[in-house]
Amino acid sequence: MSSVNSQLRVLSGMRPTGRLHLGHLHGVIKNWTTLQHEYECFFFVADWHALTTHYDDPLIIESNIWDMVIDWLAAGVNPSTATLFVQSRVPEHAELHLLLSMMTPLGWLERVPSYKDMQENMQDKDLSTYGFLGYPLLQSADILIYRAGYVPVGADQVAHVELTREVARRFNHLYGREPDFEENAKAAIKKMGKKSASIYNKLRKSYLETGDQVALEKAQALLKEQQNISLGDSERLFGYLEGGGKMILADPQSLLTKAAKMPGLDGRKMSKSYDNIISLRDEDDEINQKIKTMPTDPARVRLSDPGDPEKCPVWEFHQIYSDAKTCAWVQEGCRSASIGCLECKKPVIDAVVDEVEPIRERAKQLAENTGMIKSVIAEGSEKAREVARETMTDVRQAMGLNYR
Repeated sequence: MSSVNSQLRVLSGMRPTGRLHLGHLHGVIKNWTTLQHEYECFFFVADWHALTTHYDDPLIIESNIWDMVIDWLAAGVNPSTATLFVQSRVPEHAELHLLLSMMTPLGWLERVPSYKDMQENMQDKDLSTYGFLGYPLLQSADILIYRAGYVPVGADQVAHVELTREVARRFNHLYGREPDFEENAKAAIKKMGKKSASIYNKLRKSYLETGDQVALEKAQALLKEQQNISLGDSERLFGYLEGGGKMILADPQSLLTKAAKMPGLDGRKMSKSYDNIISLRDEDDEINQKIKTMPTDPARVRLSDPGDPEKCPVWEFHQIYSDAKTCAWVQEGCRSASIGCLECKKPVIDAVVDEVEPIRERAKQLAENTGMIKSVIAEGSEKAREVARETMTDVRQAMGLNYR
């Protein structure tokens, strides 16, 4: 654990759904392209997760993977900055998931909010499977195996990260103890030197007695600076800070994303299942036609009828794509009936075309070079697997499974 600065590492994944649309771009990809310059990022294709709901049609997954990766790259995700990989190429995910399942209470999985929500929203699927019940724990394994400090999520996904934190704490509590742990930790403190040892003890006391989070972070930073203690001693002292045993698995934090809500063409959430999307590879004419035929405020039957932008899906597009001057023009023109709906849609059409066109052209070029795409994923998967192997070595040792 001490060899990894978890606070600089981010983990995020997407199910392979094929070509991406504007909802993916504004909800996930734009955030990724920012994070990849600020953190050590691991972005993965969650193909095993796709099987939890589409186990009866696995043949579509492969083509969906390559289509999605092409769109990632076309939209600015950089494989020289971030590690891109496919989940199933790193079998250690499955091993950690299995081991975590041995100690995770069933009730923790049943109370995940999305468990019942997805069952209700996908009644055409038989989701009464072990894999579907356990998918939040597989998500936890995805995060914990890279010892990621941050997981970028929307507010509706925070519960998944909280489950991961609980699982990590339970694992560390059960398996982070060693014979004479406290004595070994105190001996390790002395090796830090008198001044550092004194600071560590004061910060630890402050955190354990008052829950001072700042003191905890300062103590963790102090440990990362130590040059004269071993890796094992460093792990002990990370765990000793919080009163437990060795910290085998890192405790991740939610990194709430400030993503623009991208509406669909009908005002609902943009989704392929609603057939209300603008794809990142749509041609200009397709974009033009889709936006021109978008529904507007039903009160505007005639051009002379005043409307209310708040009741019009096009207004939501303006809030994402238009500047303050254009938005004010829309508000005044719609309410006074001085502009028509097609006139109102024109700035949105232009803005969406400008955004999609370069992505579409890059995607076309990438699609003609499948060898390069597969090479990117092969290299990223191997790098990810090296990190996962390190974690699993520590996990097996902590659980007493290193007798191979």
